[in-house]
Amino acid sequence: MATIIETSKTPFTTVPVDPITLDIIENALRNARAEMDEVLFRTALSPGIREQHDEFPLIADPSGKMVVGQFGLSVPDFLDNFSGTVGEGDILLTSDPYACGAAISHANDWLIVLPIFHSGRVVGWSSMFGHMADVGGKTPSSMPTDAHTIFEEGVIIPPFKLYSAGELNETALDIILNQVRKPDWNRADLNGLVAACTTASRRIVELCDRFGVDVYLSALDALLDRNYQAMKVLLAMLFVDGETIEFSDFICDDGCGYGPYELAITLTRHGEKIHLDFSKAAPQAVGPINYFINENLVRMFFGIYVITVADPQILWNDGFYPLIDVTIPEDSFWKPRYPAALNGRNHGIGRVFDLFGGLLGKNNPEILNAAGFSSSPHFMYSGHYDGGARDGEWFQLYSIGFGGIPGRPMGDGPDGHSLWPSFVNIPCEYLESYYPLRIERWETVTDTGGAGLHRGGNGVDVAYYFEEPGTIAIHDDRWLTYPWGVNGGKPGARGKKWIVRASGEVEVLPSKIHEVPVARGDVLHFVTWGGGGWGDPLTRDPELISLEVRRGLVSAEGARAGYGTVCDADGVVDSAASEALRHQMAEARGEIEVFDKGPSIEVILERCEAETGLPAPRPPVNVRKAVRA
Repeated sequence: MATIIETSKTPFTTVPVDPITLDIIENALRNARAEMDEVLFRTALSPGIREQHDEFPLIADPSGKMVVGQFGLSVPDFLDNFSGTVGEGDILLTSDPYACGAAISHANDWLIVLPIFHSGRVVGWSSMFGHMADVGGKTPSSMPTDAHTIFEEGVIIPPFKLYSAGELNETALDIILNQVRKPDWNRADLNGLVAACTTASRRIVELCDRFGVDVYLSALDALLDRNYQAMKVLLAMLFVDGETIEFSDFICDDGCGYGPYELAITLTRHGEKIHLDFSKAAPQAVGPINYFINENLVRMFFGIYVITVADPQILWNDGFYPLIDVTIPEDSFWKPRYPAALNGRNHGIGRVFDLFGGLLGKNNPEILNAAGFSSSPHFMYSGHYDGGARDGEWFQLYSIGFGGIPGRPMGDGPDGHSLWPSFVNIPCEYLESYYPLRIERWETVTDTGGAGLHRGGNGVDVAYYFEEPGTIAIHDDRWLTYPWGVNGGKPGARGKKWIVRASGEVEVLPSKIHEVPVARGDVLHFVTWGGGGWGDPLTRDPELISLEVRRGLVSAEGARAGYGTVCDADGVVDSAASEALRHQMAEARGEIEVFDKGPSIEVILERCEAETGLPAPRPPVNVRKAVRA
């Protein structure tokens, strides 16, 4: 456990904070968190952080509880696993999930933790992690899809002082950067993380100077308590005391030929508290899709989901944690045994939100979202320029894909959007300027969103034309199972990937693969999945469907099959024929189910190769008895 060095032992005093002061401090924290982002974006070099914003900040109170943040992480878990001293001017760094209590979840995430001092006392913490585009290992971008151990995934940085009393440990940093393929990117991105955390520290010190330390810290206590009280009310509204509910979903495969992995969660309310139990989840995966998650992150994810659905204006923080008990068994998908590979954990991160959505909807289908784009699929391309002015120069791209957001109670899911609201697309102009790529197509795929009163968002087809030979890698999911629909809504379409070779040959690719050679003139079609639909599609406004047919979001065939709306290719609706067809379809389908997950897993596996062009995965096994596929 870390030992905090403070030169002042004067205790803090809790004082009353008036509503105006509390509001000012709350919004100052929001602004400081946003400023952390902007500082990093203007400093980073890798496109994943600079362009797509694959980073997550937080500001915490003296005990390490997050008071404002985006994704969040667990400062207390980091400090519990750090054995040294922490004093003023120290800045801590790690990329080892196993050495910081899963405050981060794979080695590509470099985590900075900075203590904030005022007059010799710790008044808080600023922290931020960002996804480094490369951390070494056996494949460019450091995300080998067949990895069995974390040692195959690149340099693993134990928790240490990057800065000690304001002095940079240059020797350690040089050793770290010697392990990676793009040290200039990593150095710039790391400097940006440090600068962002330092900026947050400066803003917190300014607030303490302006209002006084006791007022500032008392305001943090009030913000934390507000979330506690709000969550207590929400849990009582949403869940029945003493009742246990369960929901499950799947990760399609692990990159090593095993799957699907069923992820089940049970929720039981006991008085004011709930218990989230992951004991029925799939075993630890052979491949790198394990999502090593700690209990505090589960609490945070659940709280974010509940608060965002119920009252999105609340500034979420860690105040509600005492209301949520969590059980995660060892040797499971959620808590794999060291040194399990972790680089593909992005699918589990996203699927958590589908699972929580399903749990909430069991008793409250009116607030239920469908399943959507619950992943951050990765596309990587690297190689050396072959000829021309840049002959022999290394290029390397890591990027995040977008897909269909689920249909929701308040409306349609956006087409071609990110799982994380803060992520943005890498502009085509950027890709074509800095990489030997041409984007031949970047468009939504018609009919991939699930039909519903509120349509699921469509997936996208990004067609990459390769101008230089190299290798590509893909991390994606939902190629086997479907993003489910709810309250009568239909499942969204699955994703798929294929290459059209320069020779005209078509090669179907699995959703998780690396070191695929590409040549000049080859074109990769990276098609992501759609979101599930919400509500009875037979009640959707035919004029809206007509508009979507004209826009290419829904086809005339899709309008007929999914919505019972008869129209031509120009969207002209035959009202009489539509009314008759909708009546016929309503009688034929019977009672509407809350969840529509598509065919059973048994049927999906039986049809797998015929429908996807890929062999069905083998059932998950005990990881210590498995052999490399």
